[in-house]
Amino acid sequence: MGCGASMYPLAGREKKSVPEVVVYVPSMRIPAHSDLQRPLRGLIPQDLVDRLACLRNQIVLVAEDTGGSAVTELRRALEEYLSLLIGLTKKEHGLEGLVEFKWKNLETGRQENSVANSWFELLSVIHMIAMLTLSEANTLMIPKDRSGSGIRVVSSDCKRDAVDLLLKASGCLVFCVREILAHLPPDIKKTFSKDFQDGVLEAISIQALGQGTEIQLGFAVESQKASLSVKRRLACEQLIYFSQAYHFLSGLDMSNGHGKKHLCFIKWKFLEAKAAAYYYHGLILDKGTEPACHVSAVCCFLAAGGLLSESKKACLTFCLTAPVTRSPPLWGAMKHLHQKIPEVASRKSQMYGYLLEEEKALQALPDLPDFQLSLAPDDYVLPEIDPAWDRDKWGIHSQPLKEHLKDSEDETGT
Repeated sequence: MGCGASMYPLAGREKKSVPEVVVYVPSMRIPAHSDLQRPLRGLIPQDLVDRLACLRNQIVLVAEDTGGSAVTELRRALEEYLSLLIGLTKKEHGLEGLVEFKWKNLETGRQENSVANSWFELLSVIHMIAMLTLSEANTLMIPKDRSGSGIRVVSSDCKRDAVDLLLKASGCLVFCVREILAHLPPDIKKTFSKDFQDGVLEAISIQALGQGTEIQLGFAVESQKASLSVKRRLACEQLIYFSQAYHFLSGLDMSNGHGKKHLCFIKWKFLEAKAAAYYYHGLILDKGTEPACHVSAVCCFLAAGGLLSESKKACLTFCLTAPVTRSPPLWGAMKHLHQKIPEVASRKSQMYGYLLEEEKALQALPDLPDFQLSLAPDDYVLPEIDPAWDRDKWGIHSQPLKEHLKDSEDETGT
């Protein structure tokens, strides 16, 4: 990948439209200009310094010129950059805190972080890979009219690919939490933007699993072979995922631009999942022969109806919360349930109205069953460290770090 001027047209960024959101992607952060040359000069081979700076600059150019839409090229550049960046984190090289890495918000261009720590850079790069992966999943899930008929659909292959991407994004974020944050001291963590607060990365990771389960529930609803038990299980699992995601965010300051919208999205999906879970639980209870079974079933259907109404309001709140977005046409399970829940709730209430009057003591909303969660994040594995970090092949006399720092101070003072 060359280091010359970008070949991407800038005009594409001038087009203003309200984006559709199926998979929620928090704000994208990209590298900002950082000086890698001066801090690393004389400590590692110059061609290695040049490659690090070149790749980082190329990531900035592609991200800015395409608004982050060139996912394949960005991911390839980020993976190549990672293989070089890993060398800066190795203790034996003593370079961990030399470079001040700067990152900015892609949408606003505002600098959000400036941290002299290569582990922070590693965290930021893998976080960007996760956000690009979520963005790609969202693109796959936006319905398209490929036939010109005016009917927008998402193919089954796109849905399956989206689930795979959601699991990969979740795995990237789990890696960030478990393998990188532990290397960063508390004083540095305090300087992080709100996107990197403790709990936010975990919430996004779990949310991705919840959305993968949401797509699976849609497959089950469309399949004649899927039983009510399978549909209930998937709806309950989706509910658990979004409940966990909300738990991670509930105690945090989410007043920043995307934080409030993120919470609105979690609430919307939580309400949808809960409505689906009670609906399918009600259908299973209604198969019982005892009056109490029918009363409990009606309670479930009525609860599902109320939750569905709340979810519609939550969807509107999410869309109107800045930055403004649109929700696509109803899809998956909710396309079916938006019609079925009100219909079944009304019919069953009329059918068993006399039982509701006779068995008022039984009019309690039953607990939903608890299930072991099925989806798990894909394991993220760092690329191999670039062979350029083999010190035996450097053939240079490395300047002692203390002398290097003194020289850098002298340069700054002149």
